[in-house]
Amino acid sequence: MALINSIRSAAAKRAAYNRTVAELSKLPLDTALDLDIYRGDVHTIARRAVYGY
Repeated sequence: MALINSIRSAAAKRAAYNRTVAELSKLPLDTALDLDIYRGDVHTIARRAVYGY
């Protein structure tokens, strides 16, 4: 049971990561710049938001 819960948790985190990357990538450039988001940092920001590192 623990293995299944671990797999479910990993899948949920990966889905959240993918959604975060997609949403950040869709931001208009002026909005991203207002939020100090550089397009090249989208994956790093999403990773930190979801996984915490």
